[in-house]
Amino acid sequence: MNTDAAQVSDDPAEFELDPAVAARLKRNDMGLVPAVVQADSGEVLMMAWMDDHALAYTLATRRGTYYSRSRQEYWIKGLTSGHVQAVKSVRLDCDGDTILLVVEQTGGACHTGDRTCFDADLLLGEHD
Repeated sequence: MNTDAAQVSDDPAEFELDPAVAARLKRNDMGLVPAVVQADSGEVLMMAWMDDHALAYTLATRRGTYYSRSRQEYWIKGLTSGHVQAVKSVRLDCDGDTILLVVEQTGGACHTGDRTCFDADLLLGEHD
């Protein structure tokens, strides 16, 4: 598939993951891998789920793309909200069971509009 950004489909299901990368992934029983999303400053923004197609699409387009378990559909970050994630790097952890994306975040990363999904509920602080 042509990965020129001007001609790329908005359907992640059309993208296939490189078999060598796919072989390294350890998926849950739904075929998903957790993805931790971090700003290029180091701030943790969110956690989401990816399947092979979401990861392949992200690698091809540098657009943060995830699989919504509740809606059972792909979610290209910013496609409807404008809160885009320009992906700078993607790493697989040593066990192959977690993906780390470093992104340049435009707008809030959380679906609530907050900068991060971890802004609202502090359970323990540095001085608690």
